[in-house]
Amino acid sequence: MAMNRIQFQPGLSLPEFHRQFATEDQCRTALERARWPQGFRCPHCQHTACYRIQGRTHPLFQCAACRKQTSLTAGTLLQKTLLPLRIWFLALYLIGEAKTGLSALALKRQLGINYRTAWLMQHKIMQAMQQRDSAYTLSGTVQIDDAYLGGERSGGKVGRGSENKVPFVAAVSLDEQQHPIYLKLTPVAGFSQQAIIEWAKACLTPGTQVISDGLYCFTAVSEVGCTHQPYVAGGRKPKDLPMFHWINTVLGNVKTSLSGTYHAFAFSKYADRYLAAIAYRFNRRFRLDTLPLHLLTAAVTCEPKTERWLRKKAEVTT
Repeated sequence: MAMNRIQFQPGLSLPEFHRQFATEDQCRTALERARWPQGFRCPHCQHTACYRIQGRTHPLFQCAACRKQTSLTAGTLLQKTLLPLRIWFLALYLIGEAKTGLSALALKRQLGINYRTAWLMQHKIMQAMQQRDSAYTLSGTVQIDDAYLGGERSGGKVGRGSENKVPFVAAVSLDEQQHPIYLKLTPVAGFSQQAIIEWAKACLTPGTQVISDGLYCFTAVSEVGCTHQPYVAGGRKPKDLPMFHWINTVLGNVKTSLSGTYHAFAFSKYADRYLAAIAYRFNRRFRLDTLPLHLLTAAVTCEPKTERWLRKKAEVTT
């Protein structure tokens, strides 16, 4: 069997990561470059000239025009952090490189911090992943399927009516050679036509060809300018349904990632972040060597999130 060039690409090794980001100065330089790739720009007046104020844990930048000061981490996911930047960079690396995900407990052990801090870092980074990918839509040929996270509770309902099941739409776009390109895993309120219309508005480009298993709600994608091609499975096995090969493969990998990495988490509260983290890594699998830097960019463009905000119950509007 030929070697899969994507699976066997070198990526960014741990020794190379340490060579690039071993010190606070190296991390500060990388953070500044990620935040202002074209040079400093004042967040208040957009002026480009500034004075750098030394002698602090993180440097302050004072705008030469409006005189307002901005710290290196202000307005980013790292705002007001008390941890060294190199700990944050290592967290970005570990979470970004973990193909099947990384639990907060494992992150705690590898970073040498307490569990609460590890949980907050993990969820902040996953939130950045989610927000970064929410700006992109799928196009071309897209395979979609309905799926659920969770299972029945003791004494509760079974099947689709279970209180502990979170419905989500899995969608993967294909190139002209029918190879998977991009993935979206999106929790929805349910599998109704209105829910799918709202999902399609947010996740699909008009003109997309959607392939589904014939679930009636998926016909709603035509309401937003997409075409729908249903293939009713009719009890056939997955190997007999090549038109669903990649979406079935992705869903199998999602199940393996969640069950093999996380002991438990509140599906109804945090499903969107865990699913978004899986999709984020999948969508950047072609360049594993640059994934940590892409994730750093996502972190500095994501607004600060408090613990209270992160722990609140997620609201699914679709």
